[in-house]
Amino acid sequence: MGRNRKKKVIIEDLEVFELADKGKGVAKDPEGRIVFIENVVPGDIVDVQITKKKKSMLMGFPVHFKKHSDIRIKPMCKHFEFCGGCTLQNIPYEKQIAFKDNNVIQVLNRLGKIYPEEVLPILPSNSVEFYRNKLEFSFSNKRWLSKEEMNTDISNLEDVLGFHRAGAYDKILNIDKCHLQGGISNDLRNSIKEIAIEFEFSFYDARQQEGIMRNIFIKTSTLGQCMLILSINLNDEPKIREFLDVVIERNPELTSVYYAINTKLNDFIMDLPMVLVHGKPYIEEMLRDVKFRIGPKSFFQTNPEQAVRLFEVVENFAGLSGNENVYDLYTGIGSIALFIAHKCKQVVGIEEVEAAIADAKENMERNNINNAVFYAGDVKNILTDSFAKEHGKPDVLITDPPRAGMHGKVVEMLLQLEVPKIVYVSCNPGTQARDLALLSEKYVVAKSQAVDMFPHTHHIENVVLLTLK
Repeated sequence: MGRNRKKKVIIEDLEVFELADKGKGVAKDPEGRIVFIENVVPGDIVDVQITKKKKSMLMGFPVHFKKHSDIRIKPMCKHFEFCGGCTLQNIPYEKQIAFKDNNVIQVLNRLGKIYPEEVLPILPSNSVEFYRNKLEFSFSNKRWLSKEEMNTDISNLEDVLGFHRAGAYDKILNIDKCHLQGGISNDLRNSIKEIAIEFEFSFYDARQQEGIMRNIFIKTSTLGQCMLILSINLNDEPKIREFLDVVIERNPELTSVYYAINTKLNDFIMDLPMVLVHGKPYIEEMLRDVKFRIGPKSFFQTNPEQAVRLFEVVENFAGLSGNENVYDLYTGIGSIALFIAHKCKQVVGIEEVEAAIADAKENMERNNINNAVFYAGDVKNILTDSFAKEHGKPDVLITDPPRAGMHGKVVEMLLQLEVPKIVYVSCNPGTQARDLALLSEKYVVAKSQAVDMFPHTHHIENVVLLTLK
């Protein structure tokens, strides 16, 4: 007996009228249900194969384009169709930010029933190309093949260095030029691939979990500095150093070079020892008048030029006069805290990652800032009544949590503290809307402003000002 295969459901002639969260197109089917569609542009008319069906919502992908949108443009990157990274490259940038701006407000309205008293215009990025300061690339002995290539005798057995294709953990899309990171990034990546082949180092096989070359991490700064971190599955220090000596010789612009020996099943290396083999143990970045040291395990805003504008929005929303006691939750390496320190009486930063707090303290000392104090630990455990009594009730509280938003206990503590002003920075409007809804018991959302940190992607930062009722 054959398999009972479900019949493909295809809905014809759907017109995409906007972009939703995560960059999916939005259309309505003949019954009035919302349909979320991958890889389309507002204005496209498409036949859509449905992959998921709910009572009032459908999801699918286009199987035939009846009409292409008038706003479509040619992507600048030749890898656009297959990479899956910069999914909005085929839309003019001014249209991208308009869609993002609208989506933020729609999410706040729909998910949190939040209607800000004032919505300020989105701040676009001055640079829409080569704006990132950090990228990770993976090695593989198998190249990802397109659907067209899969129907030919083209082999996928090829040593490649690039990005994981969505849904293909064991195959890598080979990248010769990426438009996200400038400086020496592209030349360095291509050079390392060439040298690895010369050394006859095997490229990693994710299925067999074997191979020498695993990942590289490239960090750059607007000061012209560059850090390379090599993740390698080879417990042979002389051979690793011999390899990196050639990399350094051919790429003399490198400021700092590390390696980490990774024999684990996963690619995560932040829990591994990192060995410095060349240059300084850090690179440096300037945000306005504050200079930061960035180590191999430091988290830093990935678009530093736009980070200045983001932090200035935070500063303006906080309305600092020089006399305020400020708390900065999820402070990271203290980037916001140190940025605003000159405009407040005291700033207290809390961050879970101990290495980040060590960076924050070092950067504080290097910049001769003496009105900041930092604590390492989970915010929900550190921010207590006794902590507030010890450091004084804050006049302004800044929170910049990860994508998952704030823990429920943190929200409860904010309601208990009754801080006059809260400035909430978020990279996920969905979880921000959830937290704002909980805080609405005592707070009004006075202002909201989106800041585009990530051109050509669906990602967006949003800043809101909450004032105590």
